[in-house]
Amino acid sequence: MDNATTTARKLKPRPDAPSPRGGQAALPQESQRPNRFPLFVLLAFVAILAAYSNHFHNSFHFDDAHTIEQNVYIRNLHNIPRFFTDATTFSSLPANQTWRPIVSLSLALDYRIAKGLDPFWFHASTFLWFLVLLALTFTLYRAVFDSAEPRPANRYIALFAVLWFGLHPAVAETVNYVIQRADLYATLGVVAGLVIYIRYPALRKFGVYLIPVAMGAMSKATAVVFGGILLLYIFLFEENADWKLIGRSIVKALPALAVSGIFAVLDIKMTAKTYLPATTPHAMYWATQPYVLLRYVRSLFLPLWLSADTDLSPFSGLSDPLALVGIVFCLALVAVGIWAMKRREHRPISFGIFWYLIASAPTSVFVLAEVENDHRMFFPFVGLILSATWGAALLVFKWLDRAPQSRTSIIRGVQVVTTLILVAYAVGSYQRNRVWRNEESLFYDVTIKSPTNGRGLMNYGLTQMEKGDTQRALDYFARAAAFTPNYPTLEINTGIAEGVLNRPQDAEAHFRRAIALAPDDAQTHFYYGRWLKLQGRVVECIQEEKLAIAKNPAWVDPRYLLMQTYLEQSQWFALKELAQETLVLAPGDPTAQRYLAASENGFEEVAKAEKLADSQPTPENYLSLSLLYHRTGRYQDCIAAAKKALQLRPNYPEAYNNIAAAYEDLHLWDQAIDAAQAALRLKPDYQLAKNNLAYSLAQKKLSAH
Repeated sequence: MDNATTTARKLKPRPDAPSPRGGQAALPQESQRPNRFPLFVLLAFVAILAAYSNHFHNSFHFDDAHTIEQNVYIRNLHNIPRFFTDATTFSSLPANQTWRPIVSLSLALDYRIAKGLDPFWFHASTFLWFLVLLALTFTLYRAVFDSAEPRPANRYIALFAVLWFGLHPAVAETVNYVIQRADLYATLGVVAGLVIYIRYPALRKFGVYLIPVAMGAMSKATAVVFGGILLLYIFLFEENADWKLIGRSIVKALPALAVSGIFAVLDIKMTAKTYLPATTPHAMYWATQPYVLLRYVRSLFLPLWLSADTDLSPFSGLSDPLALVGIVFCLALVAVGIWAMKRREHRPISFGIFWYLIASAPTSVFVLAEVENDHRMFFPFVGLILSATWGAALLVFKWLDRAPQSRTSIIRGVQVVTTLILVAYAVGSYQRNRVWRNEESLFYDVTIKSPTNGRGLMNYGLTQMEKGDTQRALDYFARAAAFTPNYPTLEINTGIAEGVLNRPQDAEAHFRRAIALAPDDAQTHFYYGRWLKLQGRVVECIQEEKLAIAKNPAWVDPRYLLMQTYLEQSQWFALKELAQETLVLAPGDPTAQRYLAASENGFEEVAKAEKLADSQPTPENYLSLSLLYHRTGRYQDCIAAAKKALQLRPNYPEAYNNIAAAYEDLHLWDQAIDAAQAALRLKPDYQLAKNNLAYSLAQKKLSAH
């Protein structure tokens, strides 16, 4: 009797259990149909390939210059251990040297595979991991949807959501921007960690799910929010959003929270002291961020204003009307997320909304150089798309419940609409790939989308100068100066353009202003030195390049220019020393090796000159030897050889001039003045001696002060 009663008794459903739906009854019929899902997966894969088919040969852009093209450390796999201990290996610019060892490791591998800087291999590498991310994101979406309300249709909903993410033009911004694979890797680490946690609960006690999270955090610090996202998942789906069990949720998430905290601290500790993210006042940056989050949500649905370099400026404060609009929007978003917690079938909406906010927190709280950036949408959009897709799916389910007799037509209509949506986004991504094709196409788009961005105007001007249209470049530089009047890089580029147009006084004025604006920036000294070399002012060029190297030893461009200058001046000792120093910095660097070999040949030339002077002791041979000694930095030997020439020919002005030049390099101004004057007594119109005398007199006057 008891057993019979138990069997016949109706069980009371859980308050948060999914309620039965009218459309559910028809779903089992799907099991009688052929399984077409693998075909849809194949079509999805083809769609992703088609959308990105035109991006593999796009060029490097923006930060790719100092993290890839000018970064000597990724050129040698022996530097891999240093990536994990020395953040200066990430970039050739001190202000950008943050700790992202996994990214540097991937770039070094790509450089080795490509045998240089062929963008194709870098893009192929990024795209491969992008496909892995999409596969794992599908698994995550399916798991979250099934946790809320198991349905056979969930796999199709998850596939649509993944395609929406994969084909979204804002996501294409990150896929095209090689160095921003950091966002991809960080997102991949978080998604992989969640998938392992959800799908393989037996592995939780071993902490396996934390391994990809650690790798993501070593790609970009944004991955440290994993602990918060996992806590959210546990609270919503494992503890049924019961606030009484929040303590148990925290305990379950404690390992992830600990690992996230450790890597957050590690990222701060390991980042180079030279790192300078921004100079924007904190209050202004924070006031702008709620509105930025609103703009990102707008871009999810209407990605019509994507720009590689935004012109949105920080708000003056919370009193700005747009700041208030952003705050109201964010509060409304939080309210929707809290409301969606109440019923289990709504919780993916809540999970996605709070994912969006949590993933956006690092770039919203920590002040960065720009208040918004398209690639920052990549990680948050994983959650936002999950939320929006599930919300739309619930509306379709409700529609099916109310009109079961129209089920077939409704489903077909949904299929048509979703297909059109995905095709539109795919076309948008294809077009964004074309925009990212090269610097000219990218920055022309910036001038249209962000017309008040001085940096964008300047960079487009640079593309015109590279095409030979220098006057058009100057026009864009002038437009840029109206928005960024104290921009050192703009001053440098204006100086270069003025130099091309053979206006040396204007060019030098801009170079000197660049140095005044940024005296500790190696670029200001490097480009000024390069211009000085073109003007034949070699001594000043050498001084500026030495300053550039001192300001930024890891940047090889000043080293290459200085080595070339030493080579042209036959300064073999200085050339050898700099080449050897560069090879310590970048072992195996072929350019430094060539200069080192040239210095060895130069020393052979000196040896031949010494042998000739010993066998044929003429004034001319000793003068030539004196000149070679000077070029190799052997200044005392230069003086000695010139004096031997004078012993053979007392009235030899060229010998006195060599002595004057050597004393100049030794900073012995009185002796240099005496020697130059002796040369001029013998040859009053001797221009080199006049130059040396004027220089020595000026330096003596400066040293007296």
